[in-house]
Amino acid sequence: MKNDLLLALNQLAAEKNLPAETVYEAVEAALTSAFRREEDDAPNMYVKIDARNGEIRAYRQMFVVEEVENPRVEMSVEEARRWKPDARPGDVLDFEEEIPKNAGRIAAQTAKQVVLQRLREAERDAIYEEYIHKVGELLVGTVQKVEARQVIVDLGRGTEAILPASEQVRSEHLRAGQRVKVLVVEVNRASKGPQVVVSRAHRNLLRRLFEMEVPEIKNGTVEIKSIAREGGHRSKVAVWARNPAIDPIGACVGMRGTRIQNIVNELNGERIDVIKWDPDPAKFVSNALSPAQVTEVEIDPKERLASVVVPDKMMSLAIGKDGQNARLAAKLTGWRITVLSESAKERMAAGEAESPMEFEPYAPGEAPEIDVLHEAEQVAAAAVELPVREPVPAASATLPQPVVEPEAEEEEEEISFASIVETIPVPRGEERESEDYGEDDEEYEIPAAIFEEERPSTIRFAEDVLPRRDDEDEPLPKKSAGKKAKRAPRYYDEGDDMEDIDYAGRIH
Repeated sequence: MKNDLLLALNQLAAEKNLPAETVYEAVEAALTSAFRREEDDAPNMYVKIDARNGEIRAYRQMFVVEEVENPRVEMSVEEARRWKPDARPGDVLDFEEEIPKNAGRIAAQTAKQVVLQRLREAERDAIYEEYIHKVGELLVGTVQKVEARQVIVDLGRGTEAILPASEQVRSEHLRAGQRVKVLVVEVNRASKGPQVVVSRAHRNLLRRLFEMEVPEIKNGTVEIKSIAREGGHRSKVAVWARNPAIDPIGACVGMRGTRIQNIVNELNGERIDVIKWDPDPAKFVSNALSPAQVTEVEIDPKERLASVVVPDKMMSLAIGKDGQNARLAAKLTGWRITVLSESAKERMAAGEAESPMEFEPYAPGEAPEIDVLHEAEQVAAAAVELPVREPVPAASATLPQPVVEPEAEEEEEEISFASIVETIPVPRGEERESEDYGEDDEEYEIPAAIFEEERPSTIRFAEDVLPRRDDEDEPLPKKSAGKKAKRAPRYYDEGDDMEDIDYAGRIH
């Protein structure tokens, strides 16, 4: 049966979310330090705790040497062979020591400090090992504190993450207690413990939201090729389907836009453009500039330049507000884009000087924002491309081996069902007969009789649906007249029916 020490250690391990062995080692190190202080700093003392019954045992290590210099630590070969017959120089022998019953105040304080320090270090290592493997993943946290330059987010189990101002969205206003989804950017070791840095403006946050909302992206059938994002304003996502039968844009948008609307709501109304990726750079650049229509695209692979010509009325739409649309298109494709209107191109052909608007995919010295993750490529490579099945005609589902001549099909299209019924004699009775029809010797079941049934357009009262009784010759009127006949009139003439009144027994 476990004693109180084991119960306390197991409870401490559960509270700190640490393995029980780690807590045992911390307590053993603390007791070892305390016993060494009691034994005048004996370096060869150590303590072990039995995990089965909770017993504490202290041991003293002695080193076997040929010449003894320190009798507190070393022992001769002759003395060691009294305890171990085959002892040799260099061996280590453990001797159990009696545990002091009453430890001093300094030893107890030392043990307490060692336990706390070891547990604190174990907690920091556990947090670091947990979150170092979650870099690039999406987590849900609660805003704990909003400061001027950063926001403290609680990730659960006492772990706090930092949301710096550079990773925040300017149009977002977070408040304490709000639950938000964040992306783990990096995990650093610090003197006060591991530092977890999260982001709300990173483009991979949009990727993780798409993976969470769109199952086709999660299983690799639809792949996100690149993402360009300006947090809080607008984003562009290029998608591509490994299966030609799947519409990548429709899969991301969802039924009535439910999937994309959930992502927009999480990003507080950020506009998201989902475009189709194309291996042809000209088509890809043209799609990236949507919703503007592009009339001409010239590609220069050496300079990695795409010269785009758009109609005059689409010029402002292609560029966007403050150049946002064209700038995001350049980041999405990785090509340097120049935008020119049709009239400006004609003036340039006539010899006039025109300078097209140019947009760089990234600033000099920066890495391109084409988002290609190895994990996504591995998942996409594992997806099996399903063959495209041709639509099966409905007739083949009912008839396994249909034999229909083309002439018979034309005749069937000209003949209507009503004309066939008129030419067929209708038998009487409840029996049904099968008659031959057509030249293919196929049997069709035709109803014995067709009766026209009068049904009311609306049902207002119960008499419209109740079966008629045999004693009723005429249908009941909609409003019963008998009730009105029984009702007494409001006014009577004084001379009418005076003789029919019986005044017997009344007192006047």
